[in-house]
Amino acid sequence: MSSEDLLSVDYEVFGRVQGVFFRKFTQAEGKKLGLVGWVRNTEEGTVEGQLQGPRSKVTEMQDWLRNTGSPQSKIIKAEFKNEKIIQSLEHSTFKVVRP
Repeated sequence: MSSEDLLSVDYEVFGRVQGVFFRKFTQAEGKKLGLVGWVRNTEEGTVEGQLQGPRSKVTEMQDWLRNTGSPQSKIIKAEFKNEKIIQSLEHSTFKVVRP
C-alpha cells in the first residue's frame, strides 16, 4: 500500500446533471480510479456524494466532476467540502444511492 494519505471529501455538482446518466458515469469513473463512496440526486436538481481514496485519485475525480461528467451533462460548477485525511476507508465500494 502506498504511503499516500487517504482522503475523504463531500461534493455537489450543479448544472444539467440529472436525467443524463451522471450518477452511473460518476460511479464508473470512481470505480475505475479505485475510489469508494456514493452518489445520489438531490431534490434541488443537483448531484451530491462522497469520495474516499488516495489523495491523487480523489484529485483526479474532483477534476472529472468539475470538467467532464457524463456525455450529455452540462456542468456549471462542482463544490467540495469537508475534506479530511482518514485512517481507513469508510465504504467498501462506490454506489449509487437511490431515494
